[in-house]
Formats: sequence, C-alpha cells, structure tokens
Amino acid sequence: SYTIAILVVLGTIGLYFLRRYFKGGQFRESVSAIGKVAVVTGANTGIGLETAKELNLRGAKVYMLCRTEERARDAQEKMEKSGCDSTRLIYIHCDLSNMESVRECAAEIAKLESRIDILVNNAGVWLGGYEKTEDGHEMTWQSNHLGPFLLTELLLPLVEKSGKGRIVNVASLAHTSSPPLNLSTIDSEEGFGSASKAYAKSKLANIMHARELTRRLRARGNNTVTVNSLHPGVITTEIARNMGVGMQIFMKLSKFWLKTAKDGAQTTLYLALSKEVENVSGGYFMDCYRYVEAPLAKDELACKQL
Repeated sequence: SYTIAILVVLGTIGLYFLRRYFKGGQFRESVSAIGKVAVVTGANTGIGLETAKELNLRGAKVYMLCRTEERARDAQEKMEKSGCDSTRLIYIHCDLSNMESVRECAAEIAKLESRIDILVNNAGVWLGGYEKTEDGHEMTWQSNHLGPFLLTELLLPLVEKSGKGRIVNVASLAHTSSPPLNLSTIDSEEGFGSASKAYAKSKLANIMHARELTRRLRARGNNTVTVNSLHPGVITTEIARNMGVGMQIFMKLSKFWLKTAKDGAQTTLYLALSKEVENVSGGYFMDCYRYVEAPLAKDELACKQL
C-alpha cells in the first residue's frame, strides 16, 4: 500500500507538470476591443467559438463565418449565456471548400462593413482520406489553405482600411512534418500521400502565406497591416472526429492534460489584440511567444510560388 501511495503521488505530480507543459501561455492583457470589427471562420465550435466569444466579451462586433446556420445559432446561444452581446454576433454562411461560397460571403461582408480590424482564419479540417471539392481541388488543401487564402484576398481591402488591421492564420506544429510543397501534384491523389501529410502541407502553407503576404504588403508601402500565424497547441476539439478510431480514443483519454479550446484560443487572441505585437508581422507563434518555424516555411522562392 505504501508503494502504491508513492506511485499515485508521483503520477499526480507528473500529470500536473504534463498539464502545465501542454497548457502553455495565457493571454492576460486587459485590452479592449470596443468598436472593433472581427471576422472569425469556424466560429461555431472549438478554438473558433472561444475566440469569437472573447472578442465579443471585450466589445468587438464578430462575424461568425460557418458552414451550418443551425450550429452557428447554437453557438450564439452558448455565447450569450456566457455574457456575450448577441447583437454583436453575426452569422454569415461560408464554406471554405466552395470558392463561390467564399466569394458570396466576402461580398456580403463588404456590403455590411467599411473596414475589418481583425480577420482570424481559424477553420480547418483533418480528413480520413483523399477527396476532391466541386472546384476540383483536394479537400484538405482547399479547406485549409485555398479557401482561407481567397477569403483573405477578398477582404484585404477592408482590412487595409482599418487603422492597424490584423490577420491571424491558425496553423499547426504539424507543419514541421510537411514535405516541400509540390504545387503541380498537390491536388492529385498521388500527391495526397496521407491524411496527416495533407494536413501538414496545408498548415505549412498557412505559415508561408503569412510571411509572403507580409512581404508583399510592405513592398507596396503598407506598414500597418500585420499577418501572423500560430500553433494553438494540442487541443481537445472536434477536428479529431475525422481521424482514426485510435486517435479519437487517445484524444478522449488525454483530456486531463491536453489544452481545452479556451486554452487553444489564447495565442490567437494575443495576435489579434496584444499591444506587444502590434508592429510584428510574418511571425509564427506558440503559447503567446514567437517561435521558429520549419526551414521550409522560410524558403522565399517557395513562398512566392505559393
């Protein structure tokens, strides 16, 4: 019994430090978002919901870009119960795997707003296998990169009209396992490789996008818009629903030490609001600190080609 007691104590201590390691940094600045206009993709669940909620609680008007109206309305009700102002939570349909949907969404926002202060490209998918969109692109590639890229391009004029507009790409540490991007085969089944590789490539692209867009903005004299990317941490979110059974079981068993969606939203909020990074652009962050991205993400020629 004495040995068991020691093991229990040591196990508890180990889990405590493991939890602290995975939880990471927290955004604790009391920065107001009153009067700001924010756009968040995938705002009906997980990190997106927590991001939209916190921005709203700090005073921002938040456009919730979601694929399903029913789920968006459910999320709005949850946020309202948490103290959010429902009049500043606006749902707009947006399916990033459909280019026409992205264009219609951007056009709708342009009718409603004269500027955007914060654009959070949060929504993402992890699919079980190879699949093509109606536009002819590999589903993960379009949902995680091409769709957000198009949305950003279409909304960029509104972001530039903000005094200090911020664009935030939710990427992943998974980008470090990505092979070099072969743009000639990336939409093909041959170029797909595996679900994990497809996801990694799309996340690498998110980071490269932030770096290259920063370069282009600065080259044409825009020194106020910032574009950064981040790894939110290993999160217990719905993205695991399309992974294998083994991964789903692991995620359920790991809830004690993995980050919650609220924890995972902290670096997003940091990049969207913190005064510490108001002049920082093209960076990759984790736990509210700047980190070094994989060498592939810093390949200037590859970024330009992408």
